[in-house]
Amino acid sequence: MLRASAIALGYPFEMAGIGDRSSDTGIPGSGVILDFVDAVFFDNSADAARDALAVELGPEALVDAAGVYANFAMMNRVAEGTGIPIPGAAIEREAEMVSALHLDRMLKH
Repeated sequence: MLRASAIALGYPFEMAGIGDRSSDTGIPGSGVILDFVDAVFFDNSADAARDALAVELGPEALVDAAGVYANFAMMNRVAEGTGIPIPGAAIEREAEMVSALHLDRMLKH
């Protein structure tokens, strides 16, 4: 979705910037958005990241970012709770993206 939105809005999207903060995503404000998501996902204490996002992008962007995060979190919990498996072909197909985004750090152990 992010890639499609970036293309639709004319941003030169670079997926590597999501997993590697030394790379630029090409999307204005992506740094504070990524900080917010990381704070909520990993720390569950997003006060500083929330405030930084609101200052840099405005309160409306904060509400949008929180809503998008909450929707994805809800969809993942529903999928996990109902036992929806990830098809092997999807895992293979998305392996490059998982690696580029460093999503393996989110795997449950």
